[in-house]
Amino acid sequence: MSAPILVTGGGQRIGLAFARHCLARNQPVIVSYRTRRSAVDALENAGACCLHADFATDTGITTFIDQVREETDTLRAIIHNASDWMPERPETDPAEVMTAMLQIHTMTPYRINLACRDLLEQSDHGADIVHMTDYVVEKGSAKHIAYAASKAALENLTLSFARLLAPSIKVNSIAPSLVMFNDGDSEAYREKTLKKSLLGIAPGEGAAVEALQFLLDNPYVTGRRIGLDGGRHLV
Repeated sequence: MSAPILVTGGGQRIGLAFARHCLARNQPVIVSYRTRRSAVDALENAGACCLHADFATDTGITTFIDQVREETDTLRAIIHNASDWMPERPETDPAEVMTAMLQIHTMTPYRINLACRDLLEQSDHGADIVHMTDYVVEKGSAKHIAYAASKAALENLTLSFARLLAPSIKVNSIAPSLVMFNDGDSEAYREKTLKKSLLGIAPGEGAAVEALQFLLDNPYVTGRRIGLDGGRHLV
């Protein structure tokens, strides 16, 4: 059996779509989830190994790493997709917001990459790390300052780990903007948001899945970012 791919935040949206994609290709997956949803049950029934993870604490990260190492002695790839989107609010301590965002988007990938390096190096078919960052890194965000800063830090980790782990492990990032809407988004919001990109569409999770698979398949890309934004930077 081939080495599994580890997908953090695999219980919904892009992480879930990529986990399903892997299973459809008979590619084993280990998925982390924060909230138990019916989709997680479905992944388990389809053969995925699903592990609860609380990346908001150092102990939670350590526990998750130990669980992964108990499940496998090799990994084909790590997809860092786990995320939170905390805004700055008057009633919230800014220090708590920044700490939480850096913990989830920066500390967690940093520690998992270092702790699981040997598992990736045991892969017989190459190995990859992919950081899911965000288009907002290019322009910042007045409403999600800590979020944008933590994703920028994650993008910088891409460069450092690409240097550290070459040539055995490729390290890249994908920076999506709007890929899919939430069910509760209004029609006015959807129309306004679609106008922010040249292509004017919300392509769905499939666009991110294809980008992820491209990075895993291509042997000559490392230390790079794929901007999955429909030309938003040109508007």
